[in-house]
Amino acid sequence: MEQGLAERIGPLSGTAGSRRVTASAAIADEMRADIVAVRLAPGQPLLERALTERFGVSRTPLREALIRLAEEGLVDIRPQSGTFVARIPLGAIPEAVVVRQALEGAAVELAVASGAAGADRLRDIIARQKAFADRNDREAFHEADENFHECVAGLSGFPGLWRTIRQAKMQIDRCRRLTLPVLGRMPQVLAEHRIIADAIEAGDAQSARAAMRAHLGAVLPDAQRLAQTHPDYFA
Repeated sequence: MEQGLAERIGPLSGTAGSRRVTASAAIADEMRADIVAVRLAPGQPLLERALTERFGVSRTPLREALIRLAEEGLVDIRPQSGTFVARIPLGAIPEAVVVRQALEGAAVELAVASGAAGADRLRDIIARQKAFADRNDREAFHEADENFHECVAGLSGFPGLWRTIRQAKMQIDRCRRLTLPVLGRMPQVLAEHRIIADAIEAGDAQSARAAMRAHLGAVLPDAQRLAQTHPDYFA
């Protein structure tokens, strides 16, 4: 078993069934991260034998993990054909953006109450993002981007919002990972984050919400362009 998976499972007690559920959750977490980061490409076959060897488990917890990911729209299980990484559903992206804009728009309005202290926390993250952009470290840049939006949710006083937002934006994140290599995309994200931080410091809830809405809405034209340049990745 891979060390990372074993560490996440941790000490186990109880029945074999409890072990299977715990292992399947850890497998699902790791595969979900790989799919969202496009380390597992849309449409890529998922071979059972290779995956059981990778995770050091039997077929049962692997299949439980795949069913869970299929329910989330990240895996496509086709009887008699095979199991594949699901293609990105282009038609579902606009709705996901609306959901995210509503949730994060509300969060950033509430975050305005944090004032300069909240803005300073966000600017610290932006500074890290800029350093990652300067090094063209896309993985670290994306992680810092996640930190920025999670911080906004935390500043709202309702940190549980972030859990709901993360569930709503998985397909959006797959698009975003594909846009980061585009020339000028990372500087654009940085500029949009600065506008949000400035509005929070100024105590301007309306401008903060408008800036967040514009920032999150940028994925819509990006998704359309990506579907043209990566037609095999989209459904």
